[in-house]
Amino acid sequence: MVNKKQEAAAPGPVAPVRPWDLPRFRNWLAVARVHQLWKKVFGEALAPLGIQVAHYDVLANIAHVPGLTQQALAEKLLVGRSAMSMLLPELERRGLIERRADESDRRLRRLWLTPDGQALTERAMAIHVERLEAMMTVLSDAECDAVGEMMRRIAASMAR
Repeated sequence: MVNKKQEAAAPGPVAPVRPWDLPRFRNWLAVARVHQLWKKVFGEALAPLGIQVAHYDVLANIAHVPGLTQQALAEKLLVGRSAMSMLLPELERRGLIERRADESDRRLRRLWLTPDGQALTERAMAIHVERLEAMMTVLSDAECDAVGEMMRRIAASMAR
């Protein structure tokens, strides 16, 4: 005969673990919320320039590495060819970028800012700097460095 203590100790159905049951969920959610809020705030700040965050990502990366290949840009931005095939022609039609064949390998297309693209990118980068400083001012330099180091460790772990 089974007594009440044995009955209470007997294994029953195991409840599935939910994300919010995990101790680290709160921190993950904070990172995700900051990312979403940044996209919203930065997107609103870029809107008067007639560009979206995705456009800015392309333009800023070409400004940083003139002559970047389309493939390298897609890898850097963690997007597929389809996303690039939508963004690049639009920026090209607007006269902001040029796509040129690589001199040594005609299969590669290299990306360059036009003078209009350079001017627009400079204005957008000024907005980026302003919003980034405003966002991060709530942290000390040491806290900011610690957050960055932690996020780089997480990214490296995920990339493996």
